Amino acid sequence: MNSKGTLFLIPTLIAENTKESVLPDVVVNCVCNLDEFIVEDERSARRFLKSIGYKKSLDLLILHTLNKHTDSKEISSYIDSLLNGKNIGLLSEAGCPCIADPGSEVVILAHENKIKVKPLVGPSSILLALIASGFNGQNFAFNGYLPINKSDRIKKN
Repeated sequence: MNSKGTLFLIPTLIAENTKESVLPDVVVNCVCNLDEFIVEDERSARRFLKSIGYKKSLDLLILHTLNKHTDSKEISSYIDSLLNGKNIGLLSEAGCPCIADPGSEVVILAHENKIKVKPLVGPSSILLALIASGFNGQNFAFNGYLPINKSDRIKKN
């Protein structure tokens, strides 16, 4: 029986040209050894990989799109490679995966299938905001980001 792969939760850059200050070499090396990813947007995923020095052919990558338009039935197929012993990465658009993005659905599937989930260290806009706020870090709640649409933001107040 094949052993299962590992699902790497890969933080992406919040700001351009910040790789050296926010992504340790061990994270970059891990990402550069993968060739299959679950991503919110293929184009921005390729741009991120190129920005960190990814050397493999970007055209040969296996990219599974996971965003608000992805059919939930399709998501279960995204872990097939993991079940067959291959390591894959989960990329967010900015910051850490699973924070206000659909990546948590894949992590739940991984846990249900006893697949190792390994979060990698990197930037998190929520934690950066929390530590800069002066609020008590022992007791806080994240209720999601404000809506993008201005009228929806006004209603949220």
